Amino acid sequence: MDCEPTCCPPEPDPEPLTALEGPEADEQLGRLAKAIGHPARVRILRLLSRKEARVCSQIVDELPLAQSTVSEHLRILKEAGLVRSSEAGYCLNFDGLGRLKALIAII
Repeated sequence: MDCEPTCCPPEPDPEPLTALEGPEADEQLGRLAKAIGHPARVRILRLLSRKEARVCSQIVDELPLAQSTVSEHLRILKEAGLVRSSEAGYCLNFDGLGRLKALIAII
């Protein structure tokens, strides 16, 4: 289920992608790859892809991880631009996921 704009309003992109190749694009892909480099973060992305915005405690209920661990994984995903957050919870940032897809596609 897609995240509704009212639950997770778009955040300004602090790091716009200007090219798909070159040192800047390689650095950005490295940061995104590191963000998805842990199985728990991949699982969180999968959970968010199937539901509307979820608060941290709802994600904790679905994973065998402590709340502090889930919070840290969410922080990493948010800093990488793969998830957004609002008072309603966390949801996917489709712009960030699209950027990751585009950068991987040219490898």
